[in-house]
Amino acid sequence: MQRYDDSEAAAVARYLLEMKYGLSMADMACGGVEQLDDNALTADVTRLLSGEPVQYVVGEAEFCGRRFIVRPGVLIPRPETEELCRWILSALNASPFLGKASILDIGTGSGCIAVTLAAEQPEASVSAWDISEQALAIARENADRLNVPVKFEKQDILHYSLPTGEGRGGAPDCGLSPFSLIVSNPPYVCRSEAAQMEPHVLEHEPHEALFVPDDDALLFYRVIARLGLQLLQPGGWLYFEINPLYANGLMSLMKEMGYADVETRQDQFGKTRMIRGRK
Repeated sequence: MQRYDDSEAAAVARYLLEMKYGLSMADMACGGVEQLDDNALTADVTRLLSGEPVQYVVGEAEFCGRRFIVRPGVLIPRPETEELCRWILSALNASPFLGKASILDIGTGSGCIAVTLAAEQPEASVSAWDISEQALAIARENADRLNVPVKFEKQDILHYSLPTGEGRGGAPDCGLSPFSLIVSNPPYVCRSEAAQMEPHVLEHEPHEALFVPDDDALLFYRVIARLGLQLLQPGGWLYFEINPLYANGLMSLMKEMGYADVETRQDQFGKTRMIRGRK
């Protein structure tokens, strides 16, 4: 079965040769490929032909100008998530209050959001949660590799219970200061949408990071938004990456829960992909 058309195959090959083997376009044109280890290259091509995403074969993906380790067990960072980070960074840079933010990234995966925000906002305090030990190990590698401080914790957000007692500002004492910004790119693809997805995503990327039940598409958003009301400082912001199909429903939900200034943004393809609201 042909996995790629000609243009896709050329792009995948170029990504592999540039990212893993360090060949420039000039190197490729001047016979650099012939100098590579045949066994290693053949093994990589075999993995690609099996449908494995090139980022897993390389072991890295680019995100906001940095290279992040990615392996099976974490989602491959997407361009639309970069746009979410840029939206957040624009707000952080514009606000003295948020510039020294306490940030929580829920469902961190590879750590691309948390690490990027920590790298770009060195005065911020950044924490990141995930249910997966495998994901957290990769996220820690990325933070260490890029030399940024992020506090990683294993948490199951669907079964998270706030500890009793109160912390600063009347917020529940969960061992952390109240947050001025919470961001999440949670699972948001319904199972009924799977038939429309690329095979390499379905066959290789972690389903627990992709899918929500068809009968509860807003499951993670509802749980996280409810938690945000308890963990966010007054005036703090909640940001989500979202499924465009449920943008209106999520906007209504956040407004009903009491979030103010709720607004959405489109991604580079004109799809409503991001939302934020203020406590």
